[in-house]
Amino acid sequence: MKKTLMMAAIATVSATTVMAEEEPVLNVYNWSDYIAEDTLAKFEEATGIKVNYDVYDSNEVLEAKMLTGNSGYDVVVPTSDFLQRQIAAGAYQPLDKSLLPNLANMDPDLMAGAAVYDPGNTYATIYMWGTTGIGYNVGDVAERLGEDYTVDSWSIIFDPEIVSKLSDCGVTMLDAPTEMIPAAMNYLGLDPRSTKPEDIEAGAALLEKVRPYIKYFHSSQYINDLANGDVCVSVGWSGDVFQAQARAEEADNGVEIGYVIPKEGALQWFDMMAIPADAPHPENAHKFINFIMDAQITADITNYVWYANANKASMPLVDVEITEDPGIFPTPEAKKRLWASVVYDARTDRLMTRAWTRIKTGQ
Repeated sequence: MKKTLMMAAIATVSATTVMAEEEPVLNVYNWSDYIAEDTLAKFEEATGIKVNYDVYDSNEVLEAKMLTGNSGYDVVVPTSDFLQRQIAAGAYQPLDKSLLPNLANMDPDLMAGAAVYDPGNTYATIYMWGTTGIGYNVGDVAERLGEDYTVDSWSIIFDPEIVSKLSDCGVTMLDAPTEMIPAAMNYLGLDPRSTKPEDIEAGAALLEKVRPYIKYFHSSQYINDLANGDVCVSVGWSGDVFQAQARAEEADNGVEIGYVIPKEGALQWFDMMAIPADAPHPENAHKFINFIMDAQITADITNYVWYANANKASMPLVDVEITEDPGIFPTPEAKKRLWASVVYDARTDRLMTRAWTRIKTGQ
């Protein structure tokens, strides 16, 4: 009888252990055009874990899934300000840092910057970081504004007299109210982090003035359109514009793409790897995050997507043309003009959303 009971107990423990083991699957939700071509294959080969990889092109899309819950994703990549309020909503689980030895590779200064949004880097680690600036077709701009015109200011976007001369070749903006409205506020000499209704309204009013000259609002389409010469000026994320530049060079189509951090300043942001609170495969998620923080893997991603990373150990492995490009890794002088995003309360969110709807629809 005792032997039978003992065997039954062992069988129960064994079954529980098997049930506790995660299936070799990982569900990742990341920004579009934001990983090297072979990263997922290398992870699958190294771990035997099958990756299901989906993409999005706005923080708002990701946030809707995170705040609804039951997304089914194991790793997601919110931008730092969105991460902060999603943490407050209980959307993420703390990282088990004992499973992340490659955290030792990360730049302590940049991680400290990200800790403003996530104290102690408790819930997330940096995937990539960058700036929001201006991508432009060198030839098209020179043709319309003159060979001696220097693209170095937000005026190319926010001055109606200037942007109107470019509307025929295509000017685009990110579909991102929390980036575009503060940029307009900054151009007006206002604090881009202000939550005063009158400041937000001033930024929105400026955007409405230039709205007739904007071809579209989209957060990923401009990459190919810049590369193909279908648009000539885009407010975009640094790495996306450099991807457009690389695609144009590869196509050898005569399109020359430039990127500038405007002299008035620009937004600096961090995209963070985090694990949803209800992730079905949290152990696999930790394996993936640690894999990404490997120096060679991070370098491979930066070399492919042309975004700055926060992995100090990877820097000797990153192409020199990338590390020495001030558009990707800003100069100390440019860094002084960068601002961090702000986490908005519900009232400010509503103001932003209403203003953005009005700007986009022209109503």
